[in-house]
Amino acid sequence: MKIFIWQYLLLGVASFVLVGALTPYFRRFAISREFYDLPNSSHKTHAEPVPYLGGLAIIIGTIGVAYAALFVKEFSARNLGLETSVLAPALLLGLVGLWDDLRNLRPLPRLIVQSSVGVFTAILLIVTNTMGVPTGITWLDGFITLVWIVGICNSINFFDNVDGGAAGTVAISSLALTYLGYEGGQYFVAALSAVIAGSTIGFLLWNKSPARIYMGDAGALFLGVLIATLTIRFHPHTHTKWTSFSTKILILAVPILDTSVAVCSRLLRKISPLQGGRDHLSHRLMRLGFTRPVAVLLLWGLTALFALIAMVVPSLSNSVQIVVVMSALTLGAILFVGFILTPNE
Repeated sequence: MKIFIWQYLLLGVASFVLVGALTPYFRRFAISREFYDLPNSSHKTHAEPVPYLGGLAIIIGTIGVAYAALFVKEFSARNLGLETSVLAPALLLGLVGLWDDLRNLRPLPRLIVQSSVGVFTAILLIVTNTMGVPTGITWLDGFITLVWIVGICNSINFFDNVDGGAAGTVAISSLALTYLGYEGGQYFVAALSAVIAGSTIGFLLWNKSPARIYMGDAGALFLGVLIATLTIRFHPHTHTKWTSFSTKILILAVPILDTSVAVCSRLLRKISPLQGGRDHLSHRLMRLGFTRPVAVLLLWGLTALFALIAMVVPSLSNSVQIVVVMSALTLGAILFVGFILTPNE
């Protein structure tokens, strides 16, 4: 269904207002029930307890606006099924994340649920032929989808380690995906990305440094599976499959870089990659002398740079696309080496 530019803006504004209004309510509720993220481990960077439940505002705002827009614009069983196929797995993981926020789940149960959601989504994309860049080999498409969804979901969750880090990065990536989806005629991807962008910006009003509330695993896992599913559905109109795959990577380059650096540094130190630590990009930037707000701004800036590259790639000629994508991936590799060489603790 065709959606006009002003309608995308309306979707973003609606989710921005709703999440911005809901967040302080959930903050007061979390404080009344003493649902706090306590600075009780070495990898925490905040000095005072910060209330959780910001993720509930993001979940309710995103799902509420998405379904409201569907009923107002063009309701049909097909569109309802399409939207539910994306939102339902995200809601499930969001609820698992909420349980983790309140009861502190172990990593293995979370990974099992994430993998189950990944398998379900992979099967759905293959059966409905809605994977953005299929290889044509069923088992390989399924494997790529599973790894992408579980990997990105954890990347967004890991990236939520500093005030405004995850929310701002997802907002920027979602704005880029809105533009790319609109330009490519993929209106469902663009519309839902606009809703996510509005929701995360609305939450940032309360989550920017110094954060007054955290999204917790509920918000991070919900956003992670949503942005992962939308990017895997998105089909960049580039000249080759590898540049299409690379465009998806560029949209989420910074969370991927953060997870890669943290996991590799932990493996090199022979510790579990699933345990927390002060070895993420934000921590490394702060050890280099940057303040917390400046470190976040630098990460947002990197996200915007890679997102901008992803936005211009489809409009380039084949030879220029290859040069630009290779240059961007080379920059990512240089940043990876540079961050790995900074102190871990």
